[in-house]
Amino acid sequence: MSDKKATLTYDGKTIELDSLTGTENETGLDITKLRAETGLITLDPAYGNTGSCTSDITFIDGGKGILRYRGYAIEELCEKSDFLETAFLVLYGHLPNSEEKETFKTGVNDAAGMPSDIIGHLNAFPKDAPPMATLSSLISVLAAHNTDDLGVAYEGESFTKPLYTIMAQVLELAAGQYRVNIGKTPNTYNPELSYAANFMHLMFSEPGQPYEVLPAVEKAMDLFLILHADHEQNCSTSTVRIVGSSQSNLFSSVSAGIGALWGPLHGGANCEVIKMLNSIYNDGIAPSDFVAKAKDKSTGVKLMGFGHRVYKNFDPRAKVLKVQVDNVLEALNIDDPLMGIAKELEEMARSDSYFVDRNLYPNVDFYSGILLKALNIPIDMFTVLFAIGRIPGWIANYRELHTQGQRIGRPRQIYTGSALRDYVDLENR
Repeated sequence: MSDKKATLTYDGKTIELDSLTGTENETGLDITKLRAETGLITLDPAYGNTGSCTSDITFIDGGKGILRYRGYAIEELCEKSDFLETAFLVLYGHLPNSEEKETFKTGVNDAAGMPSDIIGHLNAFPKDAPPMATLSSLISVLAAHNTDDLGVAYEGESFTKPLYTIMAQVLELAAGQYRVNIGKTPNTYNPELSYAANFMHLMFSEPGQPYEVLPAVEKAMDLFLILHADHEQNCSTSTVRIVGSSQSNLFSSVSAGIGALWGPLHGGANCEVIKMLNSIYNDGIAPSDFVAKAKDKSTGVKLMGFGHRVYKNFDPRAKVLKVQVDNVLEALNIDDPLMGIAKELEEMARSDSYFVDRNLYPNVDFYSGILLKALNIPIDMFTVLFAIGRIPGWIANYRELHTQGQRIGRPRQIYTGSALRDYVDLENR
């Protein structure tokens, strides 16, 4: 707590509210005692001005384009780390030493191998079922197969066992569902491959014909996962925390996070980028004409993948991913008309004062959509990849809320419905 206090006066009564300042000089007012002492609550739709917790995990400065996990700049992690090492950092707060890193990797590898009767669940879904629906359901199914791991824990084997199970088997479940839906047999996790390469193998390897994961592809996929590992108290992370605060198990909390991420305003944004590019191409619209329509609010046309609610200068994740997109397109020798449209849109938006003045720059969703399309990931699985990358952040937040002993989440409301009314019998209505 800081020595500085705020004074609130209402209806003749005055109370003092403590302030607290984080390590990066973020300051907030502590209103914990507000309702008890005044009967008042605050109204903050969408919680845009409300801090639901204190957290040691991720720091974002949207004005300066800063993203750090546990104090480490995202740019440096993308340059020097890999996804499993970054996942360990996000979860435990420090970079692992060689023994810790190997133990973590072994734990994930050993947990691979989804239960044999899960195949029945994969086959039970309609072939056109949305992958995010099946993934959320299948994580809950894992709870049914791991009934000894449904308690609340944040240390020791009681925590690491479900952690490893989810991190390893989410790859198998996501890729396995895809393969079953197209009439193919799920592949087996390969502990000799990296986490990122395993996903590509599980998706695309065929009997007697292993999928060759090019270094540029492996690096790009690894960076995609790192860049999505956590992002402060967003919609899905807040969902995981509030579900976890009820003492719900890790499987159900992660499943709930997947449901929250599914929406096009959250994890589905990169899908909308590709839909936009397809629409421009299929309708024969010149990119310049599309940009002109996007600038005219009366048209309802939106330039998807530009701007961000948090970042007001640039999205640091986008700068990292753009380089990898270029590397992948070169390595795979891709000549895709959608890529040409994307580059034209990017160049126009970066040079047009309308977009520059409004800070509508390409964000991570713009480049991740292009990247995943280049890697032949089906568009309806883009958000699945986002979920896989975000799992360490969700679990880290689940762990943190329990280490802090946070009580069950229970927001308040301002009731605006009818006052007390008398019941009217049916014949008199």
